[in-house]
Amino acid sequence: MSGIVAIGASWGGVHAISVVLRALPAELPVPIVIAQHRSDDGPSRLSETLGRRSALVVVEASDKDVLESGRAYLAPPGYHLLVDRASVSVSTDDYVRFSRPSIDVLFESVADAYGEDAVGVILTGASDDGAQGLARIHEAGGVTIVQEPTSAERRTMPDAALATGRPHRVLELDEIAPFLVKVCG
Repeated sequence: MSGIVAIGASWGGVHAISVVLRALPAELPVPIVIAQHRSDDGPSRLSETLGRRSALVVVEASDKDVLESGRAYLAPPGYHLLVDRASVSVSTDDYVRFSRPSIDVLFESVADAYGEDAVGVILTGASDDGAQGLARIHEAGGVTIVQEPTSAERRTMPDAALATGRPHRVLELDEIAPFLVKVCG
């Protein structure tokens, strides 16, 4: 049904993303794109860390990577991640809400490219980045999910997403992957 899943997280996000990815099957019929706030100084091993905990192939996105189902594309540190219907691009445009990668930038590109075939997921975080992008996915007819704020390590991001509109689902962390499988299957 859906063409892509976009996940955004900040503080506490590595654990939260791991929980979601670990419960997804390798044959998930859509690609996943992820913006996790993180430092942009020094080499990153986040894709390897997440990949060890997932049946999906997790890669740090490179400009013009072709989107494939069963793969998760992680925004590289210091770069915005954007998508079109076939591939990803990375950008060093200005920081958005003090972040690069910005969840809003990723989610807005997902909404523009996929519309009703998009799924957006906001997880734990200590900023409001992603709230506007999730609202944009919702307005485009996509499915929107917010982690239950009381279960988030930092609830600022889920609370901000809830304040901008009504997502389709507010779910506990361990309920997100089964819902994604149902929606994407």
